[in-house]
Amino acid sequence: MAKLFLGLDSSTQSLSAVVIDLDAHKVIYEKSLNFDSALPEFKTKHGVLPNRDPLVKHSPPLLWAAALDLLLGQMKKDGVAMGKIAAIGGCGQQHGSVYLNDKAVDVLANLNPKKSLMDNLEGIFARKTSPIWMDSSTAKECAEIRKKLGGIKFTASRTGSDTFERFTGPQVRKFYKTDPKAFEKTVHIALVSSFMASLFAGKIAPIDFGDGAGTNLMDIRKKNWNHDAVKATAPSLIGKLPPLADAGKVIGPVSAYFVQKFGFNAEALATVWTGDNPASVIGLGLVKPGQVAVSLGTSDTFFGTMQKCVTDENGEGHVFGSPTGDYMTLICFKNGSLAREKVRELYDVKDWTAFAKLVNSTPPGNNDAVLLPWFEAEIVPRTNKPGIHRFDLNTNDAAANCRAVFEAQMLSMRLHSQWMQVLPDTIYATGGAANDKCLLQVMADVMNCSVLRIEVGKSAALGAALAAAHGFLVQTGKSPKWDKLVGDFTKPVAGSEIKPDKKNTKIYDLMVERYAACESDALEVV
Repeated sequence: MAKLFLGLDSSTQSLSAVVIDLDAHKVIYEKSLNFDSALPEFKTKHGVLPNRDPLVKHSPPLLWAAALDLLLGQMKKDGVAMGKIAAIGGCGQQHGSVYLNDKAVDVLANLNPKKSLMDNLEGIFARKTSPIWMDSSTAKECAEIRKKLGGIKFTASRTGSDTFERFTGPQVRKFYKTDPKAFEKTVHIALVSSFMASLFAGKIAPIDFGDGAGTNLMDIRKKNWNHDAVKATAPSLIGKLPPLADAGKVIGPVSAYFVQKFGFNAEALATVWTGDNPASVIGLGLVKPGQVAVSLGTSDTFFGTMQKCVTDENGEGHVFGSPTGDYMTLICFKNGSLAREKVRELYDVKDWTAFAKLVNSTPPGNNDAVLLPWFEAEIVPRTNKPGIHRFDLNTNDAAANCRAVFEAQMLSMRLHSQWMQVLPDTIYATGGAANDKCLLQVMADVMNCSVLRIEVGKSAALGAALAAAHGFLVQTGKSPKWDKLVGDFTKPVAGSEIKPDKKNTKIYDLMVERYAACESDALEVV
């Protein structure tokens, strides 16, 4: 009998499912449920509750539970062979936290299949809403924790990242400070991922090393809760945190609730969930050092795998645990497609084909002209003030400015990924702009490696399903190899490889130094 594996992705706006048949090496089912449209009674907008303070972004955890009931019901209705699912894995939006009271353990162990999950869980929350990754209201708490840990460099070297407003630790500290009574009633603090895993397991689930690193509370090298970081965050916190474990590790059999209500096999296994970014690393096939993915969206994200833990002393990049047992790195550049589109609008370029013609009409290196396209405040490098900075670049030269935005983004990526000490040998390009061959050629030339396009619609859910399959195989005494496990599921688009032009690469090897100097000058002005 074929064994199926279910991966779920509880993201900001939706809950997605991917079912894989491991023996047949293919995805056999995909489905997504949009929170706003499927569950309008929660009154969310893009999955987030309205708030008078624009910095505060919360979501109701009951929404995620209600969505799970609906999605599993739809899967059953669609004829998915629920009884053949051997293990369930998943991932959640990183950093979001869920606060449970002393009733949670008993309720989770005795979920009533005659009731909805929402009705079962109604009384288990010490805090009715969950701060999510979009929340940026904790700047003060970030500064307090960072100061206690000895500054940016020491915070990053211990926890994998500098303190960031969206990270769980600062959010927990703010909750402790603003509502100490509710914090005292909090017996268990879960992440979105571990909360959802707890539903399947029927008990408090561990937090995995990938999502644990997104809290500013985990020792990134020892992979345990860091005493100093926990102490700097809130009193009595360590007793509220669940244990840490590998993503995909088997917790136990799936709760009887899901067996009786949706037809899961009683022997199906619940596994430890991870964050959406670590799951995407697996879903994109990044299981070896040197493999990098660049997501070209509104923001551009550079992420990959490394075996040795190296942290960014400038605090711009992040290091999380990877489901492979290695580490994943992530750098986010806010001015991605946002900046490319602004330049196109600025010079009234009709479409991206016309844009590419302008880029190709100018020489690689752009005659040393440099543009810093910070149309909005940038994350990498850190600058709170938007600004367009030109060096030896004529504002009226449309072609030079078009090339300059492509080169600036790729040079910035090369410069700010050097701390990882892992040179990419292959880059997988995803996202909307991954269809732009002109941009990918600049990427290949600047990074001096081949660029291939990869199309994975639900990479996080796929990665979660693969992690569940890995955990199941380990549990049954096997030693699965990650590269073989993910191989057939994560193949790049045939014929999409773009190789670097070695002449251009030599130009960019010199130009990265000039770019760094220009960036340094601009940051001094800012």
